[in-house]
Amino acid sequence: MSRQYQMDLELALEAAQVADQISLKRFQALDLVIETKPDLTPVTDADKAVEETFRKFISQKRPDDLIIGEEFGAPSSTSGKHYWVIDPIDGTKNFVRGVPVWATLIALIDENGEVVVGVVSAPALNRVWHASKGSGAFVKFNSGTKKISVSKVNSLADASLSYSDLNGWNERAAKLLSLQEKVWRTRSYGDFWSYVLLAEGAVDIATEPTLNLWDMAAVEIIVREAGGLFTNLDGKTGPHGGNALATNGLLHEQVLRALQ
Repeated sequence: MSRQYQMDLELALEAAQVADQISLKRFQALDLVIETKPDLTPVTDADKAVEETFRKFISQKRPDDLIIGEEFGAPSSTSGKHYWVIDPIDGTKNFVRGVPVWATLIALIDENGEVVVGVVSAPALNRVWHASKGSGAFVKFNSGTKKISVSKVNSLADASLSYSDLNGWNERAAKLLSLQEKVWRTRSYGDFWSYVLLAEGAVDIATEPTLNLWDMAAVEIIVREAGGLFTNLDGKTGPHGGNALATNGLLHEQVLRALQ
């Protein structure tokens, strides 16, 4: 790990700790404020507070750094610059309903558009996943930290597939249903949970039909550093393709063909 990436990762982990203090306090709060955004997805006062606090934190530590966030938008241009990406609460619908599967996603993207640091902090699960370029992927659980890696499954018949739901697949819906019949088992873990389970080797394929950069940036590097592949549904690598297909690498071409 380069010294710079180490410093960036440490900063992201520190920011995640600050975020966790806010989100955990608001989780299952009786006075939680819930609004509906123009895209008809929910947003809570916790989402906004976490992102606001993250922006203040970065502006104090790195005043020249740019930030893209789900709730408060992006700068006019990030061309040729590195920038942070935050999803303050990935899994807001779970958060609202009291389901403990939600997380703060923090990533740093370099001047070339490559994710170099990623942190997924799920305080209600007592877990933090993190990765930095060239240094592997790790999960912190209770007081221990361990390196994680994807599975060695190389046959669809033996593979575990996780997806979000059936909405949004449009013309690919029939292909997804056909793929489900070819694999060993399917589960709809959804959101960040599918991708970190894949990075741990517990799932072999994870996919979603419609995503934003903040949904993917942090999990992309965790999957990649765990030995997996992360593309969009057309095979474009990275988190910039508008949707996602992540696998252990061995299954990637088979799944891409199945979904075309």
